[in-house]
Amino acid sequence: MDLLVKAREYLNQTGSIARFAGNFFSEGFKPRYEIKELLAQCYLIGYKSFPLVGLTGFIMGLVLTMQLRPSLEHYGVDSELPVMVGIAIVREIGPVITALIFAGKIGSSIGAELGSMKVTEQIDAMEVGGTNPFKYLVVTRVLATTLMLPILTILGDAVSLFGAYIGVNIRSVTSFTLFFTEVFHSLTYSDFIPAFVKTFFFGFAVGIVGCYKGYNSSKGTQGVGISANSAVVLSSILVFVIDLLAVQLTDLLGLN
Repeated sequence: MDLLVKAREYLNQTGSIARFAGNFFSEGFKPRYEIKELLAQCYLIGYKSFPLVGLTGFIMGLVLTMQLRPSLEHYGVDSELPVMVGIAIVREIGPVITALIFAGKIGSSIGAELGSMKVTEQIDAMEVGGTNPFKYLVVTRVLATTLMLPILTILGDAVSLFGAYIGVNIRSVTSFTLFFTEVFHSLTYSDFIPAFVKTFFFGFAVGIVGCYKGYNSSKGTQGVGISANSAVVLSSILVFVIDLLAVQLTDLLGLN
C-alpha cells in the first residue's frame, strides 16, 4: 500500500513539473521580456559559480591523471595519457561533474530563494502589484541556467585539462604545446558536440526543478529547507537520467 502511495506521489509530481515546464515555454516567449533581470541572473548563476567549477575541474583533472598513470604504465601505453584524459574529460566527466556541482550550488540557491519568497508572500505581492512573478522569477532563472551551464562546462573542461597537464608533469616532463596538441588531435566533433549539447538540457533541468520546488514551497520556513534539499536531489538524478539518454541517443546515431 505504501508503495502505491509513493508511486502515485511520484507520478503526480512528475506531471506537476511537466506542467510547470509547459508554463515556462508558454510564458517565456511572450513580451514583456525581463532582459535586465535575465542578465543579473546570468551574472549570479554563471560568473559567481565559476570559482567553484574551476577549482573542482582543476582537482578532477589532476586526480584523474594521477590515477590513470599507473594503469597505463603497467600496459606500457603511458604515452597515451594525454589522449585518454582529454577524451574522458571532454566527453563525459567534465559535463557531468560540472552539472552536479551546478545542481548543488544553483539548484539549492534557487529553491531556497523562491521558497522564502513564497512563504513570506512576496510572490503574491508581486501579483497584486501587476508584475508577472512567473515570468520575472522563473523564466529568467531557467533561461540563465540553460545558457550559463554550457559556458561553465567549456571553462571547467579547460581548467580541468590544465590540471591534467600539471598532473602529467609531476612524474615526467611534457611541454604545454605537446600536451594540448595530443589532446586536441585525438578529439573530433563527435566528441565535443554531443557533450556540449546535453549541457543545455542539464542546465534546463536544474533551473526548472529549482524553480518548481521553490515556487511551490509550503510549511513555512521549514518548507524552504525542504525545497532546497529536494531541488538538489531531484536535479542531480535528472542529470544522470539525461546523460544516460544522451549516451543512448548518440550511440544510436553512430556518434560514439
